[in-house]
This record gives sequence, structure tokens and C-alpha cells, in this order.
Amino acid sequence: MGIFSKFVAKLKGQSTADPLDWKELEAELLAADLGPTLTSAVLKSAQGLKGDDAAASLTEILNSHLSSKSREISTTNSVNVVLIVGVNGTGKTTSVAKLATLLKSSGYSVLLAAADTFRAAAVDQLQTWGDRIGVNVISGKDGAEPASVSFDAAVAAAATQVNFLLIDTAGRLHNKNDLMAELGKIKRVVEKTLPINEVLLVIDATTGQNGIAQAKIFTEAVEVTGIIVTKLDGSARGGVALAIESALDLPIKFVGTGEGERDFAPFDSTKYLAGLIGE
Repeated sequence: MGIFSKFVAKLKGQSTADPLDWKELEAELLAADLGPTLTSAVLKSAQGLKGDDAAASLTEILNSHLSSKSREISTTNSVNVVLIVGVNGTGKTTSVAKLATLLKSSGYSVLLAAADTFRAAAVDQLQTWGDRIGVNVISGKDGAEPASVSFDAAVAAAATQVNFLLIDTAGRLHNKNDLMAELGKIKRVVEKTLPINEVLLVIDATTGQNGIAQAKIFTEAVEVTGIIVTKLDGSARGGVALAIESALDLPIKFVGTGEGERDFAPFDSTKYLAGLIGE
């Protein structure tokens, strides 16, 4: 059931909601991880809602808080380079593999770069995924610099003219300065060989407002172009996707909904809003 379902059902056949209904809706929006700022804005806009127009009006209100930027992955170059960034534990490395699977199933050739070299498990994990889905993985020696692996991958991608190079970057978040220096170095060395099309930030939906706080640090450190939201399922906390777009004005481009390699898809904002409203 969507977080607005009960509210919309109560409004049907009525001219307006009573104060208790508004209080209940406010509690549900906060529980769904919309956050106090967005919750307040939505409630203020919704004050004029009337009965049978409630669902359509709510859809319009919520849509105004989504980013209007393109949700399509950039394919403007012969070799399209995508940096995948995010805090360790968000499902970043798995998302790289799942995006590779999706692109490959769409007919694109893909190369992966295991540049999260500070976490040996991440390199092993990506190589295992590469073997499973039939995609080559560029990696370095133990302890190799992320920028070095990224550079080698860019050279290999340019030489083979693959359609996509996906680079899994390190997800340490000690402080913003370290993060900016690390991601900045990767960006500079890759761009010596190929332009970067996209920087996709992975956010775990279950971390709620904390995920948005992390996202703000990454967007200050590097020019993020889109979001991948993991663990976004039908739970009551699904409002976090709306909160992310409202807070950052960045489009969610893909969502991960499970553990399987195909539990990953482009984000459909129309379907998402319909789910929130319960249509």
C-alpha cells in the first residue's frame, strides 16, 4: 500500500480532510523517510486537495519535487565512461555488475574497472561478477592506486572501443578532502584518455535521511550526474527516492530491488509516484 493510499481513500466523497487525517498523513510521510522539510512542503501544497481530485492533484504535487533532468544514461561518445561512487556498504560494487548486466542485455559491449582497491573483497567480488556475466574486468596488484587501475582501464577501453567502461571507485568516507582528492585524481587520469560521461552515486534506500547527508558530501566532491538507489522495494520507507531528488535535484537513473543480477532497472518515476499514492 502506498504512503498516501489511506489518506486518498478517506478523502473520496469528502470536500476536505479533517485535522486528524492531516496529522496521520504527516506521521506517515516522516516514517516513509521524506524528511521534515519535504514533508512540510508537500503538506502545505496539499492543503487545497478535494475529494475525488485528490489522487491526480497529489501526483502533480509530488512530481514537482522530482528532478526534471534526463534519466537516460549518456551514450554520446563511442566509448562511454561511467564512474560509480558511493559509501561502502550501499551495494555499489553489486550495482556496477548489475548495470553491466543490463547494458549487455541491451546489446552494448562493456568493460569493468575494479578501482575500489582499498577493499580487496570489492575487487574479488567484481571479478566474480565479471566471470558470471561474461564481462572483462581490469584490476591491479594488491594495494594498487585507484587512479592507476582507472587509467589502465581507460586505455584498454579506448583500444578495444567498448561501448561502456564502468569504473567501481573506492567508497571510503573519512573526510571530504580525502574524497575530493581521490575522485579528482581518478577523473583527471581517465580524462587523459577518454571523456567521462556520467558519475552515478549509489545510495542505500534503507539509510533514509543519512543517505541524503552522504549524497551531499559526494556531490560536493565530484560532479554527480545521476543516482542509483539500492534496496528500494515496496516498503513504507520508499519515500526516500522522492526525498533524494527533492534535496539534490539529481535524477534517479536506476534502482536495485533485490539480490539477483536482474533485480535492477531504469527508474520509472510515473510508476513510482503511482505506487506512493496507491493507484
